Amino acid sequence: MATANDPSAPEFWDIRFREGRMPWDAGGVPRELAKYLAGASGGGRVLIPGCGAAYEVAAFHEAGYEVIAIDFSPAAVSAAARALGPLQGTVRLGDFFQYDFGSLRFDIIYERAFLCSLLRRFWPAYCARVSELLRPGGHLIGFFFYDASEGGPPFGLGRGELDDLLKESFVLAAKEQPCNSVPVFAGKEQWQVWCRLTDVQSTIP
Repeated sequence: MATANDPSAPEFWDIRFREGRMPWDAGGVPRELAKYLAGASGGGRVLIPGCGAAYEVAAFHEAGYEVIAIDFSPAAVSAAARALGPLQGTVRLGDFFQYDFGSLRFDIIYERAFLCSLLRRFWPAYCARVSELLRPGGHLIGFFFYDASEGGPPFGLGRGELDDLLKESFVLAAKEQPCNSVPVFAGKEQWQVWCRLTDVQSTIP
């Protein structure tokens, strides 16, 4: 199959989910997200793109958020349904870049191993789409993978690259080094919180 080696095709990820080759899968909710949710007010709307098994859906739901998770891999959506049980209806099969969310805008977009799964040529479109779907003042939160090697997936960000991609629409509000990364990301990812700007342009500190 021509798409079996193409990370931009659903079949690439279907094969990995069906064969259990998922080194990015943490199997639960990361501590940094749990800490964030413990200090959050809840009551907003969350989008999880490229959700995979979508373990975090339940954590957001329990914190009072309305959650939509999306993945274009049917095998990933099936894995999410198995993991989520009664919350499986929160997961949509679709392409993050093309799915019609209508007038919905989100308070939080959660990033977990989605950006680094995308070929680098899609990164500007990812940032534009996130900016489009977040309400002004909303947050892009999650884990961002940094690695100097050119191969992938996972495809690593270079130093300052994410800042350049997001600086027109976001300001970096917080960052820290995760304490329990899975081996494929260990020492190479950061937990970050980005705030969507309103009509005021700003420079990332």
